[in-house]
Amino acid sequence: MNRFTLFLIPLFLMSCDPKDLQKVLDSVSNVPLTNADIAAGLKEALDKGVDQSVKTLSATDGYYASIYKILLPEEATKVIDKLKFIPGFTNLEEEAIKKINKAAEDADTKAGPIFLNAIKQMTFQDVMGVLKGEKNAATTYLHSKTNLALYNEFKPVMTTSLNKFGALDLWANAISKYNSLPFVTKVNPDLADHVTKKALVGLFSLVEKKELGIRTDISQRTSDLLKKVFAKQD
Repeated sequence: MNRFTLFLIPLFLMSCDPKDLQKVLDSVSNVPLTNADIAAGLKEALDKGVDQSVKTLSATDGYYASIYKILLPEEATKVIDKLKFIPGFTNLEEEAIKKINKAAEDADTKAGPIFLNAIKQMTFQDVMGVLKGEKNAATTYLHSKTNLALYNEFKPVMTTSLNKFGALDLWANAISKYNSLPFVTKVNPDLADHVTKKALVGLFSLVEKKELGIRTDISQRTSDLLKKVFAKQD
């Protein structure tokens, strides 16, 4: 295409009847999507969902003040019931819950790269299966591909964060005191394991919510590529 032709195109569009102009624009927008377009669109949606989820939960009180708030393990109930009348442990439950949620928020920032690595490795077959699948197909895919890796990489990070906020020391002192009481069955719940698993449950739940939004709410498709790709599943 020479320079003269390029010069004429905008003049042609400016002189078009609005209806004719819309036909031209429609014809451009209706250009068939390539496999690369579809793959890029879905990966963009997943990137967006993961990024927003991680930012939401890693923000101050992202876990603690939300429906994803992490509670103590079930086994902790009997520990708290025994210790709540002992000086120094009267506020144990709420203090421990605050600390483990702060730790989860701190650790959550490390989850993004693991998710993004899984997204990059998606094949076109994976992409089409997700696009044409159930409303949570992308989240299910990510869970199957990343949950074990997230847990293995997340738990040491979570342990560091639990230490950073004093949660493990607090809990270790409580367990030590509880186990020293007469007539109790000794316990030693793995707090890092519990918080890691619960943090991941919250993270995947929020990713699923973001996925549903992009699939069902056109206003959340914030780029032309997202609009075109997800129009295929509407």
